[in-house]
Amino acid sequence: MFVVIFGRPGCPFCVKAKDLAEDLKSKRDDFNFRYVDIHAEGISKADLEKSVGKPVETVPQIFIDEKPIGGYTEFNAYAQEHLNN
Repeated sequence: MFVVIFGRPGCPFCVKAKDLAEDLKSKRDDFNFRYVDIHAEGISKADLEKSVGKPVETVPQIFIDEKPIGGYTEFNAYAQEHLNN
């Protein structure tokens, strides 16, 4: 499983999502992730909307195996349900 987290500096939920992903990576051989700082990479919310397929109001925007799942809350729920975290 590969997760991509699109976040920005100073965002508490982005930090929580990255921390959760780092924890999962340390516990599981089948999990890896990439954190993308949208400011450093020059990615706008409009750019994210094209990938997500709907308006993007907040970050993080998280993709699991290239499918958008939402933000930290959805990622945490997915991890608890599917990854025994």
